[in-house]
Amino acid sequence: MSEIRVLIVGTGGMANAHAEAYADMDGVTVCAGIDTSSERLAAFCAKHNIANSFASVEEALAWGEFDAVSNVTPDGVHHATTMPFLAAGKHVLCEKPLAVTVSDAEEMATAAEASGMVNMVNLSYRNGAALIRAAELVAEGAIGDVRHFEASYLQSWLTQPAWGEWSTNDTWLWRLSKAHGSKGVLGDVGVHILDFATYAACSDAESVSCNLTTFDKAPGGKIGDYTLDANDSFTLQMTLANGAVGVVHSSRMASGYFNDLFLRLHGTKGGLDVRFEGNKSILRGCLGDDLFTATWRDIEVPAVQTNYQRFIAAIRSGVQVSPDFRRGAMLQRVMDAAERSDAADARMLAV
Repeated sequence: MSEIRVLIVGTGGMANAHAEAYADMDGVTVCAGIDTSSERLAAFCAKHNIANSFASVEEALAWGEFDAVSNVTPDGVHHATTMPFLAAGKHVLCEKPLAVTVSDAEEMATAAEASGMVNMVNLSYRNGAALIRAAELVAEGAIGDVRHFEASYLQSWLTQPAWGEWSTNDTWLWRLSKAHGSKGVLGDVGVHILDFATYAACSDAESVSCNLTTFDKAPGGKIGDYTLDANDSFTLQMTLANGAVGVVHSSRMASGYFNDLFLRLHGTKGGLDVRFEGNKSILRGCLGDDLFTATWRDIEVPAVQTNYQRFIAAIRSGVQVSPDFRRGAMLQRVMDAAERSDAADARMLAV
């Protein structure tokens, strides 16, 4: 088994999950890190026993002794930090969302395809066995033609301090401020639930109507350097290319839920209930003759590989794997249409 050498660019909180995932794999070494903060970079490399560190993408490319990149930089610099690696013939796993504009996302997808390198977006809920099995069942025709769906991603860190007090913590405050790079709950977790719903339904979005809402959270709408103007909740209607219609919503004020995703798919022959709830991946179905009695049963799901494992396996096999950059660009188009719809008083707009 050939050794795969991975470089991690951006060494903030989420980078630890990447480093730990690779450390658990045979034949994979995290060989270097990049960060503009020398303090943060040094602490990260010491923690994960990483031998090499660089202050810039250019320095790392001049060294060149790596095969693949995990890009864990802030959303706004995904494009600038990914394109040079693709041009240099490196495989890239990029955090979500792929970019913050459709043009950047499309350029990244096109460059990735032209390079022939393995490219993935780290849509972490693709690690859920229930979601993957649900998509397989829909593709097999187990629920017939999909007609209706309901999807939600619920968080509550604006109403309780389980993850820390948001009003005094930069980790949370930047997510509430457009000037600090946030596109609100739509850009932060909306990308996950949009992928969750459309992946399981086996169909891309065709049109959307969206309302984005920002709530008053502090006197004058500001805490320190942070203007709290990014959206906190969204509600969205969606039509899919397969003709199905449904609703998608998300909030950071969903009291009673820490970090939970729900999806119900209804077809002409049955239904599926897909959940990531309490860190558990759960699948239930109303299939076959159970349709006539509205009986729902648990569906056993096999274990699946993580995105990190599938990324490395794709590098070894030379076979591209989903979700790729083209998928990331499609999701960016949906989010862009949602923002345009909100600006146009929630009119239904084509993706």
